Amino acid sequence: MCEICKRIEWIKKGENPYFVTELETGYVVIGDHQHFKGYCLFLCKEHEVDLHRLPLAFRTRFLEEMAIVGEAAYHAFGAEKINYELLGNGQNSQHLHWHIFPRRTGDLSKPGPVWMLPADEMYADSNRPSDNELEEMKRQLREKINESRNYIVKGNEN
Repeated sequence: MCEICKRIEWIKKGENPYFVTELETGYVVIGDHQHFKGYCLFLCKEHEVDLHRLPLAFRTRFLEEMAIVGEAAYHAFGAEKINYELLGNGQNSQHLHWHIFPRRTGDLSKPGPVWMLPADEMYADSNRPSDNELEEMKRQLREKINESRNYIVKGNEN
């Protein structure tokens, strides 16, 4: 079983402390490490490696929901910009999942992609949120996602 499938199973069992909310096509989780405050992931419900392999209606909704999560992270965490990255080719996670990074001026020593940060800094234990920080981040993100979903349901899409 891939790493993303394992994390989804933990969500289904109520054992994933990073779980924020379930959407139609995926699960929103706060990232384990928070060098980029508000970093979250959107895990696809379908175990698939490539976006083009998803059925069109599901793929379209997956992309729409990814945008909802990104917008929610932007507002919840005071970002200046959101970086989106869709991966699925890792050794243990060949499963579509969006990395959503709220970005701010100065979050890296020079402008560039998040992966310019050395792994030992990105994944340092000091970047793990405390239990209280994690709960507050989940609450903030869930609130903003629900606001976006309610806005769309009322027919106010732009």
